Amino acid sequence: MKETIICLVLLLAGVILGWIIRWLYARFQLSASEQRAERVKQDAIKEAEAQKKEILLEAKDQLIRERNQQERENRERRSELQRQERRILQKEEALEKRVFALDKQESEFVEREKAIFAREETLSNEEEKYRQELERISGLTAEEAKSLIIKDLENDARRDAQVLLNKVEQEAQLSAEKKARDILVATIQRIATEVTGDITVATVSLPSDEMKGRIIGREGRNIRTLETLTGVDIIIDDTPEAVVISCFDPVRKEIAKASLERLITDGRIHPARIEEVVQKVTREIQQKIYEEGERVLFELGINNINQDGVRALGRLYFRTSYGQNVLVHSKEVAAIAGILAAEVGADRNLAKRAAVLHDIGKGAETDSDQNHAEVGMDLVRRMGEDPRVINAVGAHHNDIEPTSIEAVIVQIADAISAARPGARRETMDNYVKRLENLEQIAEGFNGVEKAYAIQAGRELRVLVNNEKIPDIEVKDLARSIAKQIETDLRYPGRIKITMIRETRIIEYAR
Repeated sequence: MKETIICLVLLLAGVILGWIIRWLYARFQLSASEQRAERVKQDAIKEAEAQKKEILLEAKDQLIRERNQQERENRERRSELQRQERRILQKEEALEKRVFALDKQESEFVEREKAIFAREETLSNEEEKYRQELERISGLTAEEAKSLIIKDLENDARRDAQVLLNKVEQEAQLSAEKKARDILVATIQRIATEVTGDITVATVSLPSDEMKGRIIGREGRNIRTLETLTGVDIIIDDTPEAVVISCFDPVRKEIAKASLERLITDGRIHPARIEEVVQKVTREIQQKIYEEGERVLFELGINNINQDGVRALGRLYFRTSYGQNVLVHSKEVAAIAGILAAEVGADRNLAKRAAVLHDIGKGAETDSDQNHAEVGMDLVRRMGEDPRVINAVGAHHNDIEPTSIEAVIVQIADAISAARPGARRETMDNYVKRLENLEQIAEGFNGVEKAYAIQAGRELRVLVNNEKIPDIEVKDLARSIAKQIETDLRYPGRIKITMIRETRIIEYAR
């Protein structure tokens, strides 16, 4: 029992001692942890303070930089404001000077106006005194004297006008022909335009003869597609490295030529590509037509033409007449008509407008059987043009009677442009035919031995039999040949006829 108690006491003492030791160890551990935590805390505080100082320094630097930037901007703004203030002050000073000058001029004007009013009043008073004195001296009132003076002046004016009218009529009759000739010569000399030529057949060069097969395509599908889309005839023959395009419509011919050249350059030739290229080229040609019409109207200073008229005019760019480009011809006719109208005192703008539109019927898209003058007259009527312009367009080939001087001017300008040397050309067959006709007409007269057309048909040399035709009859024979040529032939310019009659006597000395 006693040992048990001792064991219990020892056990209790050991438990208490172990608890005390554990408590002390825990206390020691807690103290070490607190010290470590304190050190970590101090380190963190120091690091935070260091970072804080660094951030503050960076913030201060940034603030200083921004403050300097702001100060620079403020200085620039202040300098700009100062410059603007100086400019405003200068403008205000200039305005003040102008206002002062205007005030001064206004005051001077008022003084002058007062002086003029005073002068007018004085003159009115003097005029009234003179009028009363004249009425007293003449015994007539002012109205009676005025009527007598007007009557005398009227009689004198009528007599002088009649004399002047007779004199003017005589001078006009004497100088009308010379004046008209001088006006036409001056007009022709002031016009200098290029001469262009084209035909209804176009040739497209090929890089090689192998390209002909690709243009034709399998079973001819490529060439059929191209002909169907463009409405032309494509001729592929033995001509080396060339394809011929034939069409009476110059626009379709141009579309076909441009499309074929583009296809040859591209190298992809098949129906789908052909259709794509033709559509694209057609749009480009239509745009070019409109641009050419606008360009000519702009160069001539003519406006207020509607879009249909501009397109019809632009289509003339691709049309020729005897080798002469019709759009260039229309522009030239307008320039000539404007000069003639200015010379004779007619409406220059109206004459130019009618002249540039005179051949517009050639560019109209129509299936009518009317000639181009009638088609053009209908077109300009639908365009709402002046009746005088409509008449000039319809009368430029005498299909209807001209009703204004401008219509006659258009006829003259058209003839000058078409007949001047180099404006138009003939085909070789027509040229040779005309020379043969010239010689045949001359040789058809009795007494003519031989006739030769020389200088490209501008001169005809006629050899006369001296036994059948005496000298006195040679002049009449030349006049008869000239009249026969004028009746039977159409030709540009004039033809000189030279008659040659000579006597040749041959003798031999043996």
